[in-house]
Amino acid sequence: MKTLLVLLPAPSLSLLALSLLAPAWAQLAPPNAQGMSMGHVQLNVTDVEAQKKFWMSEFDAVPLSREGLIGVKVPGMLILFTVQKALHPASGTVLDHFGFKVRSREEMVKRIEDGGYKVDHLFKGSEGFPNAYVIGPDGITVELQEDKTLKVRTEAQHLHYLTPDYLALRDWYIGTFGMEPTTRGPHDSADIPGMNLTFAPTRSRLDVTSKGGLIDHVGFEVKDLAAYCKKLEAKGVKFDQPYKKIPSLGIATAFLTDPKGVSIELTEGLGAY
Repeated sequence: MKTLLVLLPAPSLSLLALSLLAPAWAQLAPPNAQGMSMGHVQLNVTDVEAQKKFWMSEFDAVPLSREGLIGVKVPGMLILFTVQKALHPASGTVLDHFGFKVRSREEMVKRIEDGGYKVDHLFKGSEGFPNAYVIGPDGITVELQEDKTLKVRTEAQHLHYLTPDYLALRDWYIGTFGMEPTTRGPHDSADIPGMNLTFAPTRSRLDVTSKGGLIDHVGFEVKDLAAYCKKLEAKGVKFDQPYKKIPSLGIATAFLTDPKGVSIELTEGLGAY
């Protein structure tokens, strides 16, 4: 029996390879003992296609697997978009930025610059590795930290919270969600599968909620969200939007706000995207 060999053009090969690779590495992390893992960050943006181009060309993001939400996925989380002009930047607020580990800072910086994006600052990070800040569409700031041991080129690493009361905020995340107390270099932090939450002191921050800002909110994926929300309510947690199912999207969701105004969405079902 003869084998028919079909030769695809180079772009088709790239898309095929990406689609085959995506399920293997662009997944949410398995949940911890509390049933929680990192889910997503939600950005308010003016140009979805510009955002998709940035994340897919520079960070190897891939399209979502199903219709309903607007965004992309990277190792460890989804980056979702709402089309509206941000009321304020993330820089200067409590949730200042988020960061990625990269296998080579030099390669990433060259790639960012060749793509026409801005490299804001090269420096040695608090953990002693080569770091950089880069600026994407709508002014989104992304921190890069080199990790030569990475098996992929980039992966989501941390959310960076800056506030004078950083230890109290860290304690709230640990106490509310059962996150693991950790340190990242000299910084106090808390971990869930797929993400490090880094807390650091600062003299002042904009006294505004994250809602409506460039980073509108962060999302944690939760197994059995209905039961989890009941446990939080029993602990005295107040929800801005109580648990509800969204059948059209195949997810469940609930919203609350941390003590410093950062909006948090709890979801169940994002793994299908």
